Amino acid sequence: MTSWTISGSLTVARALDRPDLLADPVAKALAELPAEHAARVGVAAIDPDLADTAAFCEAYGSPLAASANCVVVAGRRSGEERFAACLVLATTRADVNGVVRRRLDVRKASFAPMDRAVELTGMAYGGITPLGLPDGWPLLLDPTVVAAPELVVGSGIRGSKILIPGPTLAALPGAEVVEDLGR
Repeated sequence: MTSWTISGSLTVARALDRPDLLADPVAKALAELPAEHAARVGVAAIDPDLADTAAFCEAYGSPLAASANCVVVAGRRSGEERFAACLVLATTRADVNGVVRRRLDVRKASFAPMDRAVELTGMAYGGITPLGLPDGWPLLLDPTVVAAPELVVGSGIRGSKILIPGPTLAALPGAEVVEDLGR
């Protein structure tokens, strides 16, 4: 099992052993990962009222620089709605109207409305994570995310967090490393 140096006061378990702490699409995606990647994913229960990154880091002593945020971005082209998930360090913001817009090949990109993101992912708002995204969605990763030895991300629900190495994120379906994604 991985030894988590960013866990602060969290009690971390192997995510494979605690599917009850994951949204259904996340648990299914984790079960489908190659064993060498799945074994490196941890999960910890948290107070759902502390799921937002800043509140979580302060309450649990996990460094902000070791947290990553997953956002769902949408755009249209010729009447077709296009989606992507973007994962950037919590200390940065995704370049939605530049890098992401060009990658999706849309005229305008914006954060997907909360209800639409929740409906499409099957995950809770504030807990959306790169594991278990809808088939065909690109997962855009900032290079700093992939280079991180370990990160805290959502688990698909607000009552827990996943701890995961950056290289494992890069091995997820649809993952693409995108230069300058985080600003």
